[in-house]
Amino acid sequence: MRSFWTLLVVLMAAFTGLAVADDHANSSISSNDHGDPVLKAMLTELKRSQEKLQLGQLQRPYFIDYQVTEVQDYVADAVLGAIRSDDTSIGRLVRVVVRIGDYKQDSYFGEGGMGTVEVMPMDNDELALRHQLWLATDKAYKAALSGLTEKQAALKNVVVEQDIPDFSHESPAESVHSLAKADANLDAWKQTLRSTSDLFRRDPELESSNAVLHFRILNRYYVNTEGTVTRNGTGTYIYSFAGTGQAPDGMRLDRSHAYIVGKADELPKQEEIQKKAEELIGTFAELRKAPLIEDDYHGPVLFSGDAATALFERFVVPNILGVRPELGNPGRTRGEFSSYYKNRVLPDFFTVVDDPHSKKISNVTLLGSYDVDDEGVQVKPITVIEKGVLNNYLMGREPIRDFANSNGHGRTPLAGQPRPQISNLIFKASNGVSFDDLKKKLIQMCRDQGRPYGYYVETTGPQLAPRLLWRIYVSDGHMEMVRGAVFNQLDTRALRSDIVAAGNDEYVYNRAEPLPSAIVAPSLLFGDLELQRANRTREKLPQYPAPPLTNTLTSSK
Repeated sequence: MRSFWTLLVVLMAAFTGLAVADDHANSSISSNDHGDPVLKAMLTELKRSQEKLQLGQLQRPYFIDYQVTEVQDYVADAVLGAIRSDDTSIGRLVRVVVRIGDYKQDSYFGEGGMGTVEVMPMDNDELALRHQLWLATDKAYKAALSGLTEKQAALKNVVVEQDIPDFSHESPAESVHSLAKADANLDAWKQTLRSTSDLFRRDPELESSNAVLHFRILNRYYVNTEGTVTRNGTGTYIYSFAGTGQAPDGMRLDRSHAYIVGKADELPKQEEIQKKAEELIGTFAELRKAPLIEDDYHGPVLFSGDAATALFERFVVPNILGVRPELGNPGRTRGEFSSYYKNRVLPDFFTVVDDPHSKKISNVTLLGSYDVDDEGVQVKPITVIEKGVLNNYLMGREPIRDFANSNGHGRTPLAGQPRPQISNLIFKASNGVSFDDLKKKLIQMCRDQGRPYGYYVETTGPQLAPRLLWRIYVSDGHMEMVRGAVFNQLDTRALRSDIVAAGNDEYVYNRAEPLPSAIVAPSLLFGDLELQRANRTREKLPQYPAPPLTNTLTSSK
């Protein structure tokens, strides 16, 4: 967010006038603005740019697109019952891409050739909007001329083994939806912030804590010279709370919880938030008393659905994106699965589908739903992994080897460069069983191996280090909290070879970053993972106690 609002402040329009050509280009630009003044300004100026834009005898564009993004953010946080920050921001940006050349080889290269971003007026004044679009188009065209020259020079210094087009040709799409509006009672939510943050007074040994809300309304308009017109609006409502402390031996303890939904009325009621916050606060006392993990453990480990989504986010999500390698690199993509096309990447009982059309699972709204992506391509469900075998990559309009067209996954958070991204990525196991059955299987595996206990990961933190970790004892199945563990050699190979069973549950992890999306996954049982004690420098405890968290003064009678 900081970089976005910095851009709003510092971007200045430096320009010179467009040269005008008399000849007309054949236009497929839509004329239907749906009565929207922003779309009208975009379509009018897009048509004029397509027909008139040329500098001297230099090449004319073969493709232009405009994307206008309007974002409204409300962010507030509270500490120990007091509001600490309360900010509202609103702005509009336009991203203009001008492509010179053709679909086979064009100017989309380097920093300048990939488009320009400018600040747009917030008022729906057609002339003011068109003027800013004109300036941005002029700048993008000149940057494209520079990008084409830079690209042609770069091509002379590398060997290109395969002739893959620079840009895919796609059918035009039209998808115009209502704009999103904020539907939250901000005063009521600020009071909830005070109440939630005040609960952390109950543990005076905590060093820091807070409660945060971040409500974002994003409306986006998109048009291009192929005839695509889209308008859509989304909301993302985040309510979170967190605390940090230390164990008696100096080990840092961190806990957090977040609700991420698409509508304000889908956030929990205050009573539910309070109950969850009290539960989270209570785990700090348990963690301070919990024993450290032994030096090394090799054996069965059970992951909750929550922890499983973190694994898949780390090791699967970045590797199924069809991101084109840098110029001259012969690889298919940039991810670890570049050479795994048509090969197994998960156990054969797993199928993974990315489904932008899916709206809800287990009564939870999925944030990654849309019908046209940010490059104007209509979407459909894509089976990425079938019976453990990687059959597809998620594609934008930049082709890679064996994938000449987009499958509707070119997305951009605000006004940056579109990149392949997930929408709603759903992992399903054909032989899924209940969590109790997974626990019984872990106990039996440990018993067969002569182990007194196995491990259960309830939730993880940075670098997948377990935040809540339990020993499950073979003798009677009881669970004991432990701390201080990290995984060793947990990687894509482990996902491919060491998962022995999965649950039939569906945990929904809605993500706000890098853009609204969702990962849905079941619990996982690994047959053999290595846990070891974290080798971390432990901080000294504070030298003197914090001030009291309750008012110790009493009034005299």
